[in-house]
Amino acid sequence: MPALPIRLRSLTAALALASSLTVPANAQAAAPTPALRPAVPASACALPGRTGWTDEGHATDQVQFQPSTGTRRVLTLFVDFPDARATEPTDAYAAQLAPAADWMRTASHGRSRLALTSLHRWIRMPAESHTYGFERGLTFETHEKYVRDAIESADPYADFSRYDMVYVVPTRTASAISFSPTYLYDPSTPGVTADGTRLKWGVTFGQDLWRWGHKVVAHETGHTFGLPDLYSFTGPTHQYVGGWDVMGNIAGHAPQYLGWHTWKLDWTRDAQVACVDASGRRVVRLTPVERPGGTKIAVLRTGETTAYVAESRRPEGIDRGACSAGVLIYKVDSATPTGEGPIRVVNGRPSETPPAGCTTLDLAAHTPGQIFTDPDSGARIEVLAGGEAGDVVRLRMP
Repeated sequence: MPALPIRLRSLTAALALASSLTVPANAQAAAPTPALRPAVPASACALPGRTGWTDEGHATDQVQFQPSTGTRRVLTLFVDFPDARATEPTDAYAAQLAPAADWMRTASHGRSRLALTSLHRWIRMPAESHTYGFERGLTFETHEKYVRDAIESADPYADFSRYDMVYVVPTRTASAISFSPTYLYDPSTPGVTADGTRLKWGVTFGQDLWRWGHKVVAHETGHTFGLPDLYSFTGPTHQYVGGWDVMGNIAGHAPQYLGWHTWKLDWTRDAQVACVDASGRRVVRLTPVERPGGTKIAVLRTGETTAYVAESRRPEGIDRGACSAGVLIYKVDSATPTGEGPIRVVNGRPSETPPAGCTTLDLAAHTPGQIFTDPDSGARIEVLAGGEAGDVVRLRMP
């Protein structure tokens, strides 16, 4: 039998119904008082990781990756090379990174803080810049050598036992150090040590720092927390999430971390997650991911490693000038490797021409009256109401 209809006539009515109400899909239409199905715990919608590396699994390997909450103490090293000598003070370089601390604190609603300390002197690397392999395709071994050389060269001037991770910033004259990879240690090897401390995590910035700015800090630091890349390693670079997450298009129109990521990082608590994992329906009021408080994501679990997520996106306060706002709907697959689309946004307006400065996927947010149905699982998400305070959605599994 069809599920009992829930009729909403206004935003006020919608908000009044936005609770833990779940009506069984097999409820009889003639039943005068339908039985209420208890709210499903958020843990029922947490997906297991299946790739053995950075992925969308809810649990994060706390040996391989660093904690995503609390204060992370970061030492920034400025390096030059025998073939690329620094010609200016380090102040401008530190200023390029500095906004990342405020950005991370805001994005995490105060749950994660970067305490940035800069060693304001140029550290001469022992090898020429072109020998470190950035232009040929960087291997883990060569990257670790770069990190080791920077730390050993700086060791006389710093106490590394005081820090959780390092940022290594090259002089702008070192064009061979072109991009910004994250260093994640290998627990099975001796690795890099200084002052009795093993340096497990770091970001080695390249010349793209000057193009991406402080948001590349948020992206690369996200990898040290266990987050995968959401841009595509093959085909169109931003075909999966566009500018909706800083792990995708760093320069996108609203690159806050997705609500699924904030839950994985423990910035969103279980009490802020609405879960439907079996036959039933649920009406949920979502508060914008960009703001603290309220329910952040509504999750429809569709399989062992798959789910659909709905969240409210109102970019004011993080990144202004969003190309669209409303309910963002996306599919998560925790068995899909980094760079292959572990998260894929459902485009709410695929036929519209985006305004200047926006891509087609930047129009993805759904608005009241729009309904998404997954043809494979039958999962259904309907946007009932919306406004600056948030959005109301109805979720249903067949």
